[in-house]
Amino acid sequence: MQAQPTSQIRSVLMVCMGNICRSPTAEAVFRQMAQAHGLSVHIDSAGTIGHHSGAKPDPRSVKVGQGRGYDFGHICSRKVVPDDFYKFDLILAMDQANFDDLIDTCPEKQLAHKVRLMLEFSSQSEHSEVPDPYYGGARGFDLVLDLIEDASQGLVTHITESYPSQG
Repeated sequence: MQAQPTSQIRSVLMVCMGNICRSPTAEAVFRQMAQAHGLSVHIDSAGTIGHHSGAKPDPRSVKVGQGRGYDFGHICSRKVVPDDFYKFDLILAMDQANFDDLIDTCPEKQLAHKVRLMLEFSSQSEHSEVPDPYYGGARGFDLVLDLIEDASQGLVTHITESYPSQG
């Protein structure tokens, strides 16, 4: 599903299931990359379920991310709400299941164009989804961070090339 043209990407929401591993990592990584490139973008993250609402990111995600210099200090889990579809210009799902959940819960179908997969912006071709590392070992968190860094760089490039006045 392709995003409809907008005048700018001013806000991006990163989404996974519980908002404690993948989407907080994507929020932290993309926030730092956007700032480094001078982009003025509001960045947040949320989950398609509210089981972890109010929780800090998974300590394993934080450990791997902080090891590469990312800040998770301000991130707190929350559930996607209908207003997010109006508030955010781009809503990036970490995997197909969360993409499908977002499309199903979108309050107005004309807003569904905002929902895309995070790895659509990735330069690698081995993975089409950011895998959930929650029940796996430490290597899974490294892979998640690798994929998110690559896709975040691609997203920065997309924004600066598609909306040059924003960069």
